[in-house]
Amino acid sequence: MINITINNRKIEATPGATILEAAQAAGEKIPTLCHIKELFPSGACRMCVVEVKGKPNLTPSCAFPVEEGMEIQTRSPRVINARRTITQLLLASHPFDCLTCPKNGYCELQSLSSEYGIDRVPFQGKTRHHYTDFSSPSIIREPDKCILCGRCVRICEEIQGVAAIDFTRRGFDTMVLPPFEMDLSETTCVNCGQCTLACPTGALHEVRAVEKVIQTLQEGKKYLVAQAAPAIRVSLGDFFGLPPGTNVTGKVAAALRRMGFRQVFDTDFAADLTIMEEGTELVSRIRKNEKLPLFTSCCPAWVKYAEIYYPELLPNISTCKSPQEMMGATIKSYLAQKQNIDPKDIFVVSVMPCTAKKYEAERPELSSEAGIADVDAVITTRQLNRMMRIFGIEFGSLEEEDFDRPFGAPTGSGDIFAASGGVMESALRTAYHLLTGKDLEKLDFEDVRGMSGVKEAAVTIGERTIRIAVANRLGNARQIAERVKQGNSPWDFIEIMACPGGCAGGGGQLFGYDPERVQKRITAIYSLDRSRTVRMSYKNPAITAVYKEFFGEPGSHKAHELLHTEYEPRVVQK
Repeated sequence: MINITINNRKIEATPGATILEAAQAAGEKIPTLCHIKELFPSGACRMCVVEVKGKPNLTPSCAFPVEEGMEIQTRSPRVINARRTITQLLLASHPFDCLTCPKNGYCELQSLSSEYGIDRVPFQGKTRHHYTDFSSPSIIREPDKCILCGRCVRICEEIQGVAAIDFTRRGFDTMVLPPFEMDLSETTCVNCGQCTLACPTGALHEVRAVEKVIQTLQEGKKYLVAQAAPAIRVSLGDFFGLPPGTNVTGKVAAALRRMGFRQVFDTDFAADLTIMEEGTELVSRIRKNEKLPLFTSCCPAWVKYAEIYYPELLPNISTCKSPQEMMGATIKSYLAQKQNIDPKDIFVVSVMPCTAKKYEAERPELSSEAGIADVDAVITTRQLNRMMRIFGIEFGSLEEEDFDRPFGAPTGSGDIFAASGGVMESALRTAYHLLTGKDLEKLDFEDVRGMSGVKEAAVTIGERTIRIAVANRLGNARQIAERVKQGNSPWDFIEIMACPGGCAGGGGQLFGYDPERVQKRITAIYSLDRSRTVRMSYKNPAITAVYKEFFGEPGSHKAHELLHTEYEPRVVQK
């Protein structure tokens, strides 16, 4: 270890660590705007400057390694004055519409202004102007609010491998825009929303849906039904100061009822439904030895990524709709018939950790032949938090309630859809039963869990060894897709989730790219799985009932009609 002094306190630091990392490990706060954990520091914003004894200039702590005997001041008058000045300069060319900004209360620039006691801006700076881009079904761009920190650019390119936005123009006129200043909808953007998580201001945020949902609730003309994704239960508590990963399932159901939804369902059920269909599809392809490997299709960002970059792999992608869409389709068919409600009168609202789900809900192929969409509106975890505040719901005082039947019987297999590797693991549990007629003794597949980029494993089912792979983040999907495209893939079954850690790290979660927080949510999800009485999808009584009463059996004609779809290549400017 290296001995250093920070703010007159002697501490030990890991060799090779930056000053920022050493300070954070010691509990010393240093503000940043451009820094992203796991990525090489850019040192662009200079907000993290510190004073190092013996050095004439202030030092960017994110990019400077610690040295033996180094003496550092992170909050000296010189450092504080530099940070105040940087913040004031950013404010000088920033719009002052904080009260109506979607990032109000979560804006890092706003927080820095408060933290450093800035009550006036002594500079009058030139401002940049660019139209607000509403073209995307998932993400709104407001370039005037951009502070050029570059976090969105790096997330999109270095982590997701999409590069739909980048720095353009020169000098003061520099902006972050799509190529050739196109609209976002015209680019290779896959709507994952990781840029909205990373953006420190309101330059990037999800498409508004709260107003539409509230208006529909107030009009009272539709039969409003809500569904909540598995990842919501371990992430909504973040907005209320609960430890990351706190399970708030019962409070989610209670909050949605307080808002006026007629019925509130758990998308866990549809996750189990997805597994029944996808597991059946996998077994069928294995037995026929055709169209392998099978890719999962639960992540709409991955599906769109494949449509753009790997159209030749579309036959390998499962025809199963995502759990969100399966739930919507089942509500507007089975439930509508069961409760004698016209499907046209049902309005399904999905609460998702994902901005790409907004785009998915608008896909024309995810509607019935009569043109009735499976899902009518999608709100993110962030937007659910906003709705609760609008309705004056005190989250902490809510009594826990169960989700409604007949779709309120969750299983461990449904829970773990929220984590990278979870869909794979759930499918294997059911595929084993479909191939052998027996229950899998060891349900946990640790090899496919965690935040690693690519995870591989081999599972013996009966007389066959099934080789599997899991890609965590789209940037890692490319290396798998390339091998499959070139014909040298060893795998039979592949899961790809666009966001770091899967849905637990979705683009609609609490602002901020924070892998440690995501890992805590994932840990909580697997703990919930272990606590379930029923951990296999095929043992869910609600699943058994819906097949017996309506779908017949997994893979049936009716199931294919309502729960499956097809995808087409997309041509966009790359």
